[in-house]
This record gives sequence, C-alpha cells and structure tokens, in this order.
Amino acid sequence: MTDVGDGLATGTDLVAAAGSAVGQALERLGGRRPDLLCVFVCGGNPETIVDAGATAVKIADAGTAIGCSAGGVIGAGRGVEQVDAVAVWAAVLPGVDVRPIHLSAHRVGDALLVSGLPPRTCENEVGVLLADPYGFPVVPFVAHCNDTRPGLPLVGGLASGPVGPGSAKLFLDGVVRGGAVGVLLSGPIVGRIAVSQGCRPIGPPMTVTKAEGNMLVELAGMPADRKLRQILAALPPEEQAMVLRGLHLGVAMNEYAETHERGDFLIRGVLGADEHTGALVVGDTVDVGTTVRFQVRDGAAADEDLCEMLARLGESGDSKGALLFSCNGRGRAMFPSADHDVIAVRQTLGLDAVAGFFAAGEIGPVAGRNHVHGFTASILAVGSAPGIG
Repeated sequence: MTDVGDGLATGTDLVAAAGSAVGQALERLGGRRPDLLCVFVCGGNPETIVDAGATAVKIADAGTAIGCSAGGVIGAGRGVEQVDAVAVWAAVLPGVDVRPIHLSAHRVGDALLVSGLPPRTCENEVGVLLADPYGFPVVPFVAHCNDTRPGLPLVGGLASGPVGPGSAKLFLDGVVRGGAVGVLLSGPIVGRIAVSQGCRPIGPPMTVTKAEGNMLVELAGMPADRKLRQILAALPPEEQAMVLRGLHLGVAMNEYAETHERGDFLIRGVLGADEHTGALVVGDTVDVGTTVRFQVRDGAAADEDLCEMLARLGESGDSKGALLFSCNGRGRAMFPSADHDVIAVRQTLGLDAVAGFFAAGEIGPVAGRNHVHGFTASILAVGSAPGIG
C-alpha cells in the first residue's frame, strides 16, 4: 500500500531539526521503511546545511534519498521562509522502480553535453529533478529532454544557497553532489501533475504577425506597442494598475485548440519595449503565427489559478501525498502568508503529506512539454495505480 508522510522542524540547531522532521514523517508511515526520501534545508551556513541533510538521510534509511538547500521549505501544512528549517517527505511505494539520477554537464568544444540520464524503461514514468542553477544548464537540458525523451514529465525546482553561487547544496543518498539530482519513478504509480503559473489573461488572443527572436514587432497586424495600448485603454482602472506592476505574455502551446484560456499558455515576462521600433521585448523567443495573450499576475489571480489547477488535478483521481515546488517570489511576497500554497494543496486534494521548498525556478510540464518557470507552483501528487492499493 502506498503511504506518504511529511515533517517540518525549525531551530538554529539544524541537525536536531533534521532529526525531528524525519521523525514526524516516519511516524506517519507507521514504522515502514521509506522507498523515497526528499529533504529540503534552509539555513545560513552551507556546512550546517550539509550536516542536516546527511543526518536526515541517515536516520530515515530510505531506499533512495534526494534533497537540496533552499531559501525556504514547506511541510506539515506550513511554509517557512528565510528561517533555519528542515522539511522532509517520505514515501512507501510498493512495486515502484525508484531510479536515482545524477546529471553533470561537460563542455566539448562549443557543445555542452549532459550525462547521467538513463533511458526510459516504460511509458508510465515521471522524473523529479533538483538542480543547482549556477552549476547546471537546466533550461537547455529541459528543452533537450523534451526532444530526446518525449512524453517524460519532469517536476522539480532550482536550489539556492545562503551566500549565492557555489553555496547551493544537492543531496543524493547522503552524498553532496553538483549539477542536478533526482529520481525516475516508474511502475504501478500514478503521478498526477499540476502547474499553476499564477496569471489571469487580459484582452483577446492574438496572432503574432511579425517577430524577431524575442522581439514582438506586430500583433494581429498592428505594431505591438500600439496593440498593447489599445488593450490597456479598454481595461478597468484596477486591471490597468496590475499591468503597471508587471505584464506577462501567454504563448499558446496548442495552435489547434478552439479556444485559448487559462492553462493553455506558457507564461513569459514582458521585459520592456523598444522605443525606436515599438516592439515588445519578451523573455523567450516567439514565432510568427503563434497565438499569444497578455496576462497579469497578483495574489488574487495566483490564488484563483492555483485553485483551478488543483481542482482539475483532484478530478483525475485520489492521491496519497504531494511534492510542492513553489517559487520564492510567491509565499509572503504574493500572499498574506507563506502557508498559502501548501494549505491550498492539502485542502483541495484532501492530503496530509505535502512537502517541498521555495525554489529559484520551477520545473513542470505545460501542454505536454517541460519548461523552467518563474512565479509558479509545480505539484506532483502520487498514488497507487488502480488495484494496487
């Protein structure tokens, strides 16, 4: 029977906190040895973070253990930011093949090669990935993985360290690693995924009629900046104010869809405008002929989007527990408290065991292709396949 437990403990003694968090998670498992342990550590000293991670791995004695350092952790129904804390997620996964992975990047001439990802063994497979954003080319790797392993969903987040580059820590079975670590889960497991990008569309869907790389030159046959001004003029004052705080662009992932609503777009930031050409600068390349729609983001829109994504996830079946990778720009920066996302996941899906961390970038699929996101909540809910228990 699939079973999942979680735990969270705070305190300046991170090693003791690790022991407490593991104890909470194992108690929920009723003494059963976990097949998979995930441990997330927030602290001000990289060496202490390593000690806490090693302690958690040793005490849990899981079949496979992964983890990382972060600017905040999630567990036991709470989110904790910029406070010494350890969160743990432990799962008993009968019959599931749990394959640990360690990815490293190597430069060969002008090419960047990534090694360590084993071939797929079955169609029912999902990957959990934790990466050091300073030491691993996560964006090109995820794009490459889409092409070489189509249909393999990846969920996870980018670690962060207390003193910037070089201080992010990754754990794999008690050993500190560089690059990226994770697991491939396959077999009698149901991995249900939700990616909440936290935006609400404004204005109509439009076709990109002229573009140069990440420069939107024309939208629906009109200069892009003029089209944007036209849309803004038709918005109520409160939505105009939201645009001033941050404008985003939704890029439709399925051009053949009859409609393009929330969840149908990959969200990218609008970084500015070119005063001479009137083009809009976007945080990604956009091809001519693509359908796009402007988007706004605030706490209310993010809450609405997360609840809608979770409701869809809940309709797909029951789960035993969930991993939650929430952007470090969410939490108290977007909501009244850092507990918002974990409470929403627990209540909407009816789960007790939800843990994860506040990430420096989130990994998750949109319309069948994996992407690295920002301001996103990426969720992996796990349960048994029908008939397994």
